[in-house]
Amino acid sequence: MFYRDDRLALFIDGSNLYSAARALGFDIDYRKLLSEFASRGKLIRAFYYTALMENEEYSPIRPLVDWLEYNGYTLITKPTKEYTDSAGRRKIKGNMDIELAIDAMEMVDHVDHLVIFSGDGDFRRLTEALQRKGKRVSIVSTIRSQPPMIADELRRQADAFIELEDLSDVIGRAQRPRPNDIDQHSPASDGHDENDHD
Repeated sequence: MFYRDDRLALFIDGSNLYSAARALGFDIDYRKLLSEFASRGKLIRAFYYTALMENEEYSPIRPLVDWLEYNGYTLITKPTKEYTDSAGRRKIKGNMDIELAIDAMEMVDHVDHLVIFSGDGDFRRLTEALQRKGKRVSIVSTIRSQPPMIADELRRQADAFIELEDLSDVIGRAQRPRPNDIDQHSPASDGHDENDHD
């Protein structure tokens, strides 16, 4: 439930939101997303979290990051870490959970309602802590993908669960065909994709 006088803050786990939208078959239009939530209350801040590959000559996510930074989002980034797993496969890690949690706790005294765009079960304790401070917490993710993108314990803890697929007509645009279904992202003027680093 949103109230017009509520001060809102958005916390967008970029790779998690990208994965959920992609599983549902649409891309996020970030201009529409900002507009939609600004219409639901007094939007104080919209944080967007993503890890960036530092050593790449061109990062496919760079145009998105630049666009978001100039269009009303507060960007929180850090370099990805590369490691080799036990099977000898090269992996890239870029978890932004701690950054999101710290920012949410720092913003708690300045807002009434926090909206977290992630289904990561690690955010259940954060949600509980924010609620203990008298704040409402909504979670945006999906249970309609296979497998569901939201942890059940997070969905139960939240004051409200917003099904991402129900927002697709408002904040989405049709998914562009991708060559060989590889994560090849090019920016569009009205919104962008997110590269999944986790």
